[in-house]
Amino acid sequence: MKQIQQDYRDLISRRFPFDDENFEKLMLAISFREIAPGTILLSEGEVATKLFFVVRGCLRTYFIKEDGKDITAQFFVEDQIVASFESATTGTPSRAYIEAIEDSIVGSIPLKALELILNKSTVMREEFSRFLMKRLVYYMERCSSYILDNPEKRYLNLLKDSPELVARLPKQYIASYLGITPVSLSRIRSRLKKKADRN
Repeated sequence: MKQIQQDYRDLISRRFPFDDENFEKLMLAISFREIAPGTILLSEGEVATKLFFVVRGCLRTYFIKEDGKDITAQFFVEDQIVASFESATTGTPSRAYIEAIEDSIVGSIPLKALELILNKSTVMREEFSRFLMKRLVYYMERCSSYILDNPEKRYLNLLKDSPELVARLPKQYIASYLGITPVSLSRIRSRLKKKADRN
């Protein structure tokens, strides 16, 4: 785990313009651990207090509907970060879950500690604001896709934007992300394959 921490330290130092003092404070505030698939890092009803860094593996955020079905909102893989910012910002219980879906190594930092560090670095505050804006744009596009696109179009968009996820993740998670059943996903793939074969 020490080597993982050192590797991640090197990654963060290359990507983000921290000064030495605040960088050390950041690294001291991050805890790393290995987690198994199915590990829940945040549950519906909890108030979010941490931000998570994916060092290795894959996490997802998802919601559970009244009928018990879950809908995946987003996947997070190596070098990406995730938190329920809505819950953390408002202090209200999260409606989402954060779960590991592969053997993963995850870093976590209390959001209050991160806020204190960011308040001392104008450059890092700006970087973090850009990250939050990208996240907002992503969710707006995803919401629009659910309203305007059929499942096949959503699958084609995912295939175009993140082919590595389609190849990497089990069908059940891809189907959950698209808001359909695994059987429906199989039908879409079969239909697209027939189209490709005709061409």
